[in-house]
Amino acid sequence: MTVLYVDADACPVKDEALRVAERHNVEIKIVSNSWMRLPESDLIERVIVPEGPDLADDWIAERAKTGDVVVTADVPLASRCVNAGALVISPNGKPFREDAMGMRLAMRNLNTHLRETGEIRESGPSFSKADRSRFLNQLETLMRAAKRQSGG
Repeated sequence: MTVLYVDADACPVKDEALRVAERHNVEIKIVSNSWMRLPESDLIERVIVPEGPDLADDWIAERAKTGDVVVTADVPLASRCVNAGALVISPNGKPFREDAMGMRLAMRNLNTHLRETGEIRESGPSFSKADRSRFLNQLETLMRAAKRQSGG
């Protein structure tokens, strides 16, 4: 059975992910470091991990597998999940693909270094309506593909 995992801390598309999961009747696990308000549904599981670096990421990466979908903006987590066979999408609707993970990790590391040295200050473009729309369209596509992979 397909499971949708959402790396929920600072995720701007939780509501959209919930709607798509319910439309496809798949279980959704909302993983975060703190409690957050979620709608009541038999399909939703709230997972609260202890505070600490990468604990939510580790929880998701240890469980995500072929036939699952993961929503995250975290490139190292995306890489781990892609390597495990899961389909992964960022909140702006851009899928993480195995053939591009090396470049995405390298760019993330470079940008982190440039921010740490003060070469750049901004963290990137702000989240837009177009990002939300692209996310919904791409998540729908990935959900169908994941269900085919899992036989459901």
